[in-house]
Amino acid sequence: MSQVIVIGGGPTGLWAASELRLAGIDVLLLERDTERGPHSKALTLHPRTLEVLAMRGVEAPFLAEGTPIPSGHFAGLDTRLDFRSLDSPFPFTLFLPQTRTEELLEAHALALGVRIERGVEVTGIAQDEDGVLVGIGGSTLRAEYVIGCDGARSLVRQQIGVAFPGTDATVYGMLGDVVLDEPPAPPGKTRFGIDGGLMVVQLPNGTHRFVGTVPGFSGRLTLERLRALSNTVFGTDFGMRDPVWLSTFSNATRQAESYRVGRVFLAGDAAHVHFPAGGVGLNVGLQDAMNLGWKLAAVLNGEAEESLLDTYHAERHPVGEQLLRHTAAQTALMTAFTPEGQALRGLLSELIATQPGLSLELARKLSAVDVSYGEIVGSRSPVFARLPRGKAVELDLTDADLPTGWEGVTAAVIRPDGHVASVTRSPV
Repeated sequence: MSQVIVIGGGPTGLWAASELRLAGIDVLLLERDTERGPHSKALTLHPRTLEVLAMRGVEAPFLAEGTPIPSGHFAGLDTRLDFRSLDSPFPFTLFLPQTRTEELLEAHALALGVRIERGVEVTGIAQDEDGVLVGIGGSTLRAEYVIGCDGARSLVRQQIGVAFPGTDATVYGMLGDVVLDEPPAPPGKTRFGIDGGLMVVQLPNGTHRFVGTVPGFSGRLTLERLRALSNTVFGTDFGMRDPVWLSTFSNATRQAESYRVGRVFLAGDAAHVHFPAGGVGLNVGLQDAMNLGWKLAAVLNGEAEESLLDTYHAERHPVGEQLLRHTAAQTALMTAFTPEGQALRGLLSELIATQPGLSLELARKLSAVDVSYGEIVGSRSPVFARLPRGKAVELDLTDADLPTGWEGVTAAVIRPDGHVASVTRSPV
């Protein structure tokens, strides 16, 4: 019997399994697909995710291969958010296709000793007071706990009876990776107007990605349709040919009512789905895994009471709610094709350009450095700490440059996920 079975071998599942194995937990990861998919849904890692990687000392290969971009976009507005003012050692987004991110995460997991079995279809989940039964075809596996990282259509979520309320799709977007004979100048091109909105960026393999939407778009995406949409928005198709991947997505928005039922947990897309505005989905999933991993390991190792596991839902569900709110807001702006909608986009773009406080606040939300589970205790550590063994540490903050509200704090215990567990204040 494994201590933990992780179901789903994407970024969230790989990081959850790695966090558990770092603490010496016997963990088995099951993935339905026999091979990793060739296409990258996500392209960026945000500052807080880079901090998560750096806490464990594994950020170097990501930084070596990715391209740092000192800004991010909110709803594709003309004025980009300046990330250089963020209070992070990584004040930028890192452009790195998801396929490579997954390869690096899997190498980290395997180096720690995570057992990964591909081509395994999970058919059922049942739990009792002592453990969880995982059905795989005609046999079963048993574990003390299970983490469902199996995506938006999560079988784990369905099997444990967790509701997935939200809204159905009303807007559809397109995604196409194609070859361009006459590409735009690097890094790419973005245009949002009455006729629609499209972004085109160059990928490391020499192809270009188109992503966006136009009024009334729905149905299957073909090269001819993508070519026509590009001509509509940009006035050219850039010599588009030889599609590598054509896909569509929607603004269906849902969140699991509970991230935990007994001995089973949900993380990543199994817990929340939304329009992919700002490229935050992969990042939030990794941060879910970071929050859950050390807690589950601490309970299994007898270092914490079982009640600690309840804080996973208590802390991460509100983060998911905020995620859904701000991606819905971006969706409204990205599909504001009327003259009035374009006026609103223009106004907000001007405000971001002229109001540094607004730009910084939106950048903090997009990058997840604003995530806090309390005013001080539970907040993100004011001093970045490397925690390669996944253990809490105490920081001497006597001479540190601390934010407002931290007056008198001389030391802090930092949780394995980089949030504050407790503080020590100087005597009055």
